[in-house]
Amino acid sequence: MMINIGDKFEHNFSYSQEDVVLFSKVTGDNNPVHLDDEYASKTIFKRPIIHGMLGASVFSKVFGTMFPGEGTIYLTQNIQFLKPMLVDTNYIAFFEVIEIDREKHRATVSTYVLNEDGKKVIDGNAILMHTEKF
Repeated sequence: MMINIGDKFEHNFSYSQEDVVLFSKVTGDNNPVHLDDEYASKTIFKRPIIHGMLGASVFSKVFGTMFPGEGTIYLTQNIQFLKPMLVDTNYIAFFEVIEIDREKHRATVSTYVLNEDGKKVIDGNAILMHTEKF
């Protein structure tokens, strides 16, 4: 897929508690704020929250499979976790191409996630490379 500055994409997603448990097993991050209702109820969040990197993993899914898709190599990502993310909640990930270096086959993409209230929960930028184009 050839992309241009200003191209946009959005993707709706959510995570279940089972997703959180699986992410915990894969990463070894078993912080009880993600896994234990009773523990989390005593935190400022009042209930378990999703691992920040699980929430941000939607960027990798989209880049590798949807926008720009196959052949994309995810080089860097800066991320700010602005608000907690919760299980069984609908989110929208937004992407906008803000810079392209066609000679190096690289693009910079603005990335962010909004919650159901339209508030930003994750914000950042990614740099991508493509094996054949950009």
